[in-house]
Amino acid sequence: MAGYKILIKRSAAKELEGLPPKVRRRIASEIETLVATPRPEGGERLSAQERYRIRVGDYRVLCSVEDGAQTVAVIKVAHRRDVYR
Repeated sequence: MAGYKILIKRSAAKELEGLPPKVRRRIASEIETLVATPRPEGGERLSAQERYRIRVGDYRVLCSVEDGAQTVAVIKVAHRRDVYR
């Protein structure tokens, strides 16, 4: 079985680039694991939306999973205090 395809929104890529290098590497590593497991253990579905949240330290990665097209779209990467605004 082939893995899911990762799509990163341009705005999420810019948010990721603005982070410190150590944090950026940790988040990139977590995003890469979404290829094999699009809904990782510890990830949580957001109640009001068809999105999932992944915790990486003090940062959050918001993504949506489309099983039909086998894609995971990374929508937002931000500090936990700012991610839901």
